[in-house]
Amino acid sequence: MRKLLSITILALCLSSCGEYQRVLKSHDANLKYEYAKRMYDEGKYVQAASVLQEVVTSFKGTEKAEETLFMLGMCNYENKDYLNSGSYFRTYYRRYPKGKYAEDARFFCGYGYYLDSPDAQLDQTGTMKAIEELTDFMELYPASDKVPMAQNAVFEMQDKLTLKQLQNAQLYYNLGTFGGNNFEAAVIVAQNAIKNYPYSKYKEQLEMLILKSRYKEAELSVDEKKAERYRQVVDEYYSFINNYPESSYRNEADNIYKSAARHIRPE
Repeated sequence: MRKLLSITILALCLSSCGEYQRVLKSHDANLKYEYAKRMYDEGKYVQAASVLQEVVTSFKGTEKAEETLFMLGMCNYENKDYLNSGSYFRTYYRRYPKGKYAEDARFFCGYGYYLDSPDAQLDQTGTMKAIEELTDFMELYPASDKVPMAQNAVFEMQDKLTLKQLQNAQLYYNLGTFGGNNFEAAVIVAQNAIKNYPYSKYKEQLEMLILKSRYKEAELSVDEKKAERYRQVVDEYYSFINNYPESSYRNEADNIYKSAARHIRPE
């Protein structure tokens, strides 16, 4: 019985492979289209994509062109080739801005870039592209049931970009005075991150890093600048505790304040 089942499965595989090869060798675009569509419906995206790739230009200007291009994008998406799928989806919605699949093309274009977004320490060009695509999607289709997915993805990627800025600011802080005043650079990077992503979950850490950087900068200043810079530290402290009165960094912040306050003469 097992032997018979194995023979049957092998025969089906050979038959399927044989059909695939015959379709690939065929010059009949309609035959390839029907085969690719069947493979697509069956979830066999590798076979569908390779056949669609051969006919997508053949149908340009015909009624099958729109569906063929979208299916090719979806095949690449399902195969986790998000860069190529994004390219096909962008071609689709630019060519057919009011097309049948325009909404899905815009969503899957951006969501594919989101799924392909690298870790925070790597180049974030793809992440920026994903945010742009998904933001455009939400603006164009605010009633879409995919908006919550798009919004969550955008928030997650904004946090990733903020984390990268936090890491950059921390690097400047760690460099200290090596090669210049890196504490001021840490402050600038952190402030820009807060300005660009005011609702990020890393905002508290960024503000604490600004406070620490201001304190280090004041501590290492020449005498004539110390008082002014310690006043900046105190200002940053009050801003921080007003925003985060229950912060896990509260003890550290309080100690910075006490040290800074000792260097300020009462006016």
